[in-house]
Amino acid sequence: MRKLSALTIVAALALAACGGNSNTDKVQTSTAQEVATEKGTVFQLDRANSSIKWKAYHKGGFDPRFGTLESEGILTLENDMIASGKFTIDMNSLRTDDAAVDVAKTDGKTAADLDGHLKNEDFFEVEKYPTSKLEITSVRSFDPAKDQSVLADATNVISGNLTIKEKTVNISFPAKVSINENEVIVQSKFTINRQDWGLTYGTDGDPKDWMISQEVDLEFDITAKK
Repeated sequence: MRKLSALTIVAALALAACGGNSNTDKVQTSTAQEVATEKGTVFQLDRANSSIKWKAYHKGGFDPRFGTLESEGILTLENDMIASGKFTIDMNSLRTDDAAVDVAKTDGKTAADLDGHLKNEDFFEVEKYPTSKLEITSVRSFDPAKDQSVLADATNVISGNLTIKEKTVNISFPAKVSINENEVIVQSKFTINRQDWGLTYGTDGDPKDWMISQEVDLEFDITAKK
């Protein structure tokens, strides 16, 4: 029994070191880069047909919480390629899906309660920082010989400055880009580390922060129209 208990503890600790899932791409990060020049044909984000989904976890991938965010912005096209793009994310639009919170396991706390927790000074401080933004810095073709993606039909690798709470980090992630005369669709699934933007719950090393995975999954499904 002692051996079994020890093995169980070791396994639990190993699992606790993990988070997120294998269904997203891990972003490559760097310091902020020069934003791509706006040129070519402008396509406006179609808010009714676009979505940003987020998913966060407790350590080990347990009890995921998930929901949505809203944004507005533009993409520009030149020579049938994305030349630039700027998106403003409304942090006040952050919503937790009701299905993500089992009130029987949370002492009656609801998805709306989690929204308030995420929006207040515990995390995003939306009164002080009402928006985040993603500004494209470069776009290149996806190379199957050296690039990997959970998207079987990825076409491009997009790099952009992601700014949250006034901290900017450049991220690179695979995407599927579909282009026709009047519409551009961009789809991607990637994981960021919240601590790259200083997003912690409490002080550094606080047990309540330790219980939350550092990984956050984002899924972009963006439609922009001429």
